[in-house]
Amino acid sequence: MEWFLVCHGMVTLTVVVSFLCGQWPIFNNTPIQWIHHFLTFAAYDYFLRFVAFVFGAKGTDLILSIEYFFCYRPNPLLQIIYLAIVGSTYFLTAKSCFTFIPGYYIGEVHKYTSFVAVIVGVVLFILTSFCDPGTVNAKNVSQYISAYPYDDIIYSKKECSTCKIPNLCFSFRPARSKHCSICNRCVARFDHHCGWMNNCIGEKNTKYFMAFLLWHFLLCLYGTIAIGFILAGRVKDLRIVHVLTMYYGIENSFRGLAPRVLQWLVGTYNTQILLVVFLALISLLLAGFFAYHLNLCLTNTTTNEKFKWREYMSLQKKISEAKESAAALKAGMTNIELEHSVERKWRGLWRRSEAKSKVIIANRNLYDKGNFENISEIVFPLSSRQSFCQTNQKSE
Repeated sequence: MEWFLVCHGMVTLTVVVSFLCGQWPIFNNTPIQWIHHFLTFAAYDYFLRFVAFVFGAKGTDLILSIEYFFCYRPNPLLQIIYLAIVGSTYFLTAKSCFTFIPGYYIGEVHKYTSFVAVIVGVVLFILTSFCDPGTVNAKNVSQYISAYPYDDIIYSKKECSTCKIPNLCFSFRPARSKHCSICNRCVARFDHHCGWMNNCIGEKNTKYFMAFLLWHFLLCLYGTIAIGFILAGRVKDLRIVHVLTMYYGIENSFRGLAPRVLQWLVGTYNTQILLVVFLALISLLLAGFFAYHLNLCLTNTTTNEKFKWREYMSLQKKISEAKESAAALKAGMTNIELEHSVERKWRGLWRRSEAKSKVIIANRNLYDKGNFENISEIVFPLSSRQSFCQTNQKSE
């Protein structure tokens, strides 16, 4: 049984890491990248081919129309799934664990604190889902243009061909905004469209989104530790260690007792063990998401801008390589010498040159004002400040 749990944990960890991190350069040409490609592209492609083979074009059209509705149009499906996951997890926890509270290591107060913690999480979910992310309209477009200057690198003055926001002074889209094709609106300081929230994450609700990630990470961690203390209390109350050492002759050491105690827990409290594993995995995922977005907030960058910078860096590298190749050919190098030169260069200096280019571009981030000011801009959005309102009054 313990070997099954270890194998199950390793497979789960491999799938999660492959899905989330498989596109990182460090995993190029590795099984992690192959699994990522299968999970994100190949599996669905094979599924469409199977449907086309069995049901023909009508079946494929039906699947694509379902995909369009659930992935490219606003719908509450993931919101319902979130509420179902939270509700069922809390119900299973209460049903399987509350009978052992109070226990040897945990007090009765946790019956009530756990409920309050879940309610706070749902409130943050509602705030993130239904709060205006910062919709750009004719009334505030001039203020957003004043608040976020164009850097002329990833943002330049251009009109949103979809919204075409009417304004007497400005007809172009503010910097840092993006038109969301799902919500069909331009959002200020656009980060991404979150399917779980059925809403965009933008200037006004990023703080709620960050609070949601942090709180749910702490909530899952709290549940993992609390159930762990409950199980440890059951081992203590039932004197399992004493029984194993005195009646079964098990060596009184961690190496001898741990597999036996774990086997007993899995057989006796399998629901609680599954809850611990589930909550622990979710807490790890949420910790990773929160750390990623916290890093973006500290540098005053959005997910959308992260991809824009990546595209810009890639373009600059290609231009630089083309210039170097042209210069080398002009200097009289042969093709073979050029290939060997480029290969040696990338083997020895790839990481260093990539880090250097990132530093140069990071220094050109016009919106990075230091960690404190960047976090302040998340907690107190520019549109909620008095200076923004004064700009609005002047424009009117």
